[in-house]
Amino acid sequence: MDAQEPLDLRSPGAGETALALDARKAKAPLTSGFNFILLLIVVIALAISFGPAEMGKASLLVTDAGNMGTYLSGFLSPDFGQWQLYLREIVITVQIALWGTFLAVAAAVPFGLLAARNVAPTWVVQPVRRLMDLFRSINELVIATIFIVAVGLGPFAGVMALAVHTTGVLAKLFSEAVEAIEPGPVEGVRATGASRLQEVVWGVIPQVLPLWTSFALYRFESNARSSTVLGIIGAGGIGALLMQNIRSFNYERTAAIVILMVVAVVIIDNLSQAIRKRLI
Repeated sequence: MDAQEPLDLRSPGAGETALALDARKAKAPLTSGFNFILLLIVVIALAISFGPAEMGKASLLVTDAGNMGTYLSGFLSPDFGQWQLYLREIVITVQIALWGTFLAVAAAVPFGLLAARNVAPTWVVQPVRRLMDLFRSINELVIATIFIVAVGLGPFAGVMALAVHTTGVLAKLFSEAVEAIEPGPVEGVRATGASRLQEVVWGVIPQVLPLWTSFALYRFESNARSSTVLGIIGAGGIGALLMQNIRSFNYERTAAIVILMVVAVVIIDNLSQAIRKRLI
């Protein structure tokens, strides 16, 4: 039996190094030109959108700052007389975000794999990506109104609205993480005669699981804030109480609700950040 030739792990020779340097030098002007064109496009887009975005009103932030101060002065004496009610509604708001994120993760895992070019064929990737674009492009408020018509007012409509929108977001992030994996572990699993599904389970998912978990925790933080807004249209949570007090000009109770909401979000952010640091 002929002996196998050893792998050539030596550093490249002088000729190869010179060729690599020449390639980089030839590519540098192209990169610089592309960066300049991209910057020019951004500047032109900003200039065109200056008027439609009414950026000229920025001076009013200074000239009419007194009006904002007068409005905000009403929030300086928060009324915590109904703190138990506020706290109960905030807990429901967090629970809406928790279930919405959980359902979204459960759906985003298969969709994310099917949207990855290195896992699924093109005829599967493209339809799945367009479906996720649809989920991601529709705001949670619009989705919530659709579910309110179907299931009525309450937290469940909020859960489903967050689940649909977050599925589109997480599936995109999950697929990008899958496309950035190292091929070595997958090839090692394939060499054992594993099936396609086993390659994904043992070669792909272990590489992306920490990043997927980090994405899911981040979206939970975001959904905890979004679920507050969903309550304004009757999809459960503290949002309904918040809007009720704002409309009745009860700034003291509004301030109390906002303070409790901020505390809840800070706690969630800190816990999520601590977990992400352990994972990544």
